[in-house]
Amino acid sequence: MYAVIKTGGKQYRVMQGEYLRVEKLEAEVDSTIEFDQVLLVGEGENVTVGAPIIEGATVSAKILSHGRGKKVRIVKFRRRKHHKKQQGHRQHYTEIEITGIAGGSK
Repeated sequence: MYAVIKTGGKQYRVMQGEYLRVEKLEAEVDSTIEFDQVLLVGEGENVTVGAPIIEGATVSAKILSHGRGKKVRIVKFRRRKHHKKQQGHRQHYTEIEITGIAGGSK
């Protein structure tokens, strides 16, 4: 069974037992969280598509850790103008484990 969830402005295809890095969530480590914005649930030939979300469907996950990703370097350079600007950014993330998919049956 798989599902498509929406969190942090992005959509993820998830299955039970899968590890995933999503945008930072405000929750404690080792706590459980439920995603209620489920866009699609599928199992084999049976696929349920929401309009836009499926009412009553939830995906539960366990929060494993919080962290920061690799540095993304931004370089702006204008040739022959003596202009060079460098900047960096590290995005915060939350690592989760999908523990269950519920609902989605019509």
